Parts: sequence; C-alpha cells; structure tokens
Amino acid sequence: MSWIVLIASGILEAVWATALGKSDGLTKLWPSVVFFGGLTLSMFGLAYAMRDISTGTAYAVWVGIGATLTVVWAMVTGDSDISWLRILLLTGLVGCIVGLKLIDPGHE
Repeated sequence: MSWIVLIASGILEAVWATALGKSDGLTKLWPSVVFFGGLTLSMFGLAYAMRDISTGTAYAVWVGIGATLTVVWAMVTGDSDISWLRILLLTGLVGCIVGLKLIDPGHE
C-alpha cells in the first residue's frame, strides 16, 4: 500500500509543481488553490509512505516521479520542446526510479 501511496504522491508533486508555475507567483487564485491542495496531499502521502519505505528511496522516487511527469506534461502542452535527448534522459530517470524500488529493503 505504501508504494501505491508514494506513486500517487509523486503524481501530486507534478500537479502542484505545474500549478505553482501557472500561479504567476501565487497571484492567480485557482492555480494557487491547486498548488496548496496538491502540495498538502503530496506531503501527507510521502510521510505515510515513509513509514514503510526507507527515507532516501521514498524521497528519490517521489521527486523522480514528480520531475518526470512535470517535464512530460510540459512537453505535451507545448510549454517545453520535445527532443530525443530529453526523452532519453527521462527514460534514464524512470529506469533509476524503478531500480531504487527494486533494491529498497524498507525499514530494517
């Protein structure tokens, strides 16, 4: 269950990071509301997941999911250019995230 919550929290990290960018320095209401809501839920999910997943692994996976999805969303919406190099680097990041999940011993 902790891994599912961690993945959902990583997705929410991408949501709040994107909303923060759209909030124009927290001056636009709805992007700011989405930012604070996503941030809160994402942090609570990360904290929950860290009860069973080691801190280093949980944090790296959470950040990696959030960063990857934020960049992918920016490419899909046209806010960022799509390039083979960018796709290759994101693929490497995802591979590292999966690798961390596979070798995580949890709390000992």
